[in-house]
Amino acid sequence: MTDRLAIYDMDRTITFRGTYTPFLLHVAMRMAPWRIVFLPFVLLAMLAYVLRVIPRKRLKEINQHLMIGGNVRRSRLAPHIESYAVKVMAGNVRAQALEQIAADKAEGRVLVLATASYRLYVDAIAAHLGFDAVIATDHLVQDLDYVRARIAGENCYDAAKLDMIRDWMRGQGLERSKVHIRAYSDHVSDEPMLAFADEAVASNPHPPLAQLAEQRGWKRVDWN
Repeated sequence: MTDRLAIYDMDRTITFRGTYTPFLLHVAMRMAPWRIVFLPFVLLAMLAYVLRVIPRKRLKEINQHLMIGGNVRRSRLAPHIESYAVKVMAGNVRAQALEQIAADKAEGRVLVLATASYRLYVDAIAAHLGFDAVIATDHLVQDLDYVRARIAGENCYDAAKLDMIRDWMRGQGLERSKVHIRAYSDHVSDEPMLAFADEAVASNPHPPLAQLAEQRGWKRVDWN
């Protein structure tokens, strides 16, 4: 083995709570508080997702359009992204997760944050956490000076997350046979990523993942 990676999911693995909807609310309340009137439509979109009328990817696009807008300049979003990252670090990060991140870094592992949340704000949180790389859900045309409420490619979730991890490794020139991977997640949707790893860690697992971890012999930790 010539390279060692530690790949972490973010929401409810490193954090106590999800970060996506709170991010939308954080930005809406600072940029355009009147958008709170759209909350009932956000709830309707979530119901449509639960009923499998729309996919998760489309749910994110709709909610972003409602709460932030369909086309917003990055320069307007930047201070609110950073203030949100500070807010997450202050009250929504598990202390024991921070300890494990530090331990993996001390081992010489490259720290990779792989999450379904938007790169738009995950990059700022990852910087505070000390991660080396981020694999996340991207917006269409990342290099424009404005953000559209459209997702580029796949939502970084389930099997698509593993595909994106593999693509990132290829881009880094990392051969799977020469890399040792330790992966952490709280949710069974990350089964493809955990199965891909040399060491799978069910971190604060919800019941389906806890059951799967027991069946597969994966390590379980509870960072509460």
